[in-house]
Amino acid sequence: MPKLKTHRGAAKRVKRTASGGFKRHHAYHSHILSKKTRKRKRKLRSSAMVKDCDAKVLERMLPYGS
Repeated sequence: MPKLKTHRGAAKRVKRTASGGFKRHHAYHSHILSKKTRKRKRKLRSSAMVKDCDAKVLERMLPYGS
């Protein structure tokens, strides 16, 4: 059986945690920041975990941990 290919777009956006989950960054933090509140921008800086329903898709996209 051939080796599986990693989905490079997913690999650049998502990292696997030590416990097997996936860590991601928030969207909407790249431009048009003047109208967003200080609190909202601060929350967007932090990382978030991927939901379980989406993690199943990422398991197939990232077969080797990435």
